[in-house]
Amino acid sequence: MPAALAPNLLAFVRLLRRAGLPLGPADALLAAEALTRVDIGNRHQVQAALRAAMIRRHDQSEIFDQAFSLFWRDPEAAQHAAAMALLDGVKDKQRPPPASRRVAEALQGDRPPPPPPPKQDEPPPLQVAMTVSDHERLMKMDFEAMSAAEIAEAKREIHKLHLPLDERPTRRFQMHASGSKLDLRSTLRDSLRTGGEVLGIARKRRVVRAPPLVVLCDISGSMARYAQILLHFLHAVANDRDRVHTFLFGTRLSNVTRALKARDPEVAFEMVSHAVPDWSGGTRIGESLANFNRDWSRRVLGQGAVVLLITDGLDRQGALGLAEAADRLQRSCRRLIWLNPLLRWDGFQPKSQGARALLPHVHEHRPVHNLNALRDLIATLSDRHPTRISP
Repeated sequence: MPAALAPNLLAFVRLLRRAGLPLGPADALLAAEALTRVDIGNRHQVQAALRAAMIRRHDQSEIFDQAFSLFWRDPEAAQHAAAMALLDGVKDKQRPPPASRRVAEALQGDRPPPPPPPKQDEPPPLQVAMTVSDHERLMKMDFEAMSAAEIAEAKREIHKLHLPLDERPTRRFQMHASGSKLDLRSTLRDSLRTGGEVLGIARKRRVVRAPPLVVLCDISGSMARYAQILLHFLHAVANDRDRVHTFLFGTRLSNVTRALKARDPEVAFEMVSHAVPDWSGGTRIGESLANFNRDWSRRVLGQGAVVLLITDGLDRQGALGLAEAADRLQRSCRRLIWLNPLLRWDGFQPKSQGARALLPHVHEHRPVHNLNALRDLIATLSDRHPTRISP
């Protein structure tokens, strides 16, 4: 390998690490060894060799390809710049890939920091002993009132949250040395190795597992800002535990469970945007819940599932069929929790037809308008004795 290539390869590894890929010194050495087995002058062979040495999961390929095309630039690209400029006026503008922003931010790390501003007279020290910190203010701020920078900070805080569902015993058993039940079948099977003589008693215990979590999120116009931020929470939950099913509904019901399983959030939200055609449209809560009960309830509501219904209760069809659909949904799951951003108002009254139809059929009615509300939701999901709200 040429001597000038080694520093560039190390810089490329650092770029991938800043972009989020888990690479270390061993990966850099493996990549250097891979480059000795291919033709350095062949760009495609070099890209394939580095991809094979550095990529561990399929969802990392898009970030790698973007970083490779930006870092290892084609030296002949400048000669064709005029022709490409002419083509830009002819071909359609395409959206950049989801990983382009992350790679662009990682490339910013190579630039030197800006010079410090000239020193001025220092202001007098402020007494902040009795003031509210920025973090505490962010935890109490309504999602709808946040700026773009505050939303980005809230998304980072959301990804730190951990959702512990209370574990429930199942019908299955597994072998365990200190189990409470005798496993006669395993005991007899083990005795066959010693000619039928029983040398020990096998034991088993009941398998304990967290119940499935099903999320039905409203993405209508009145819920678009909250749904946009809550999708980051749902993506973090879907990648933190198994048996999480997510459905979005506006004028129709869309299953986005597989899309949110992608590790990279940008790739996941890009897949969601293609799968959901009715974002920020109208709301048909009753029809969407009826479709869920008919097509999906038997598949995802087994083993004591917990359902999170995220909506403001404003139904375009005047709560047509909503009470019947909500009653069946409540009877099919162990806990039905209605998360309503309108509960941020102290004087909230269920005056809309949708809210009056939903309220008698839910176990809990909770706010979901800021980070503190999400933390309270996480705490209540571990409660084994939910309180039912009377109509």
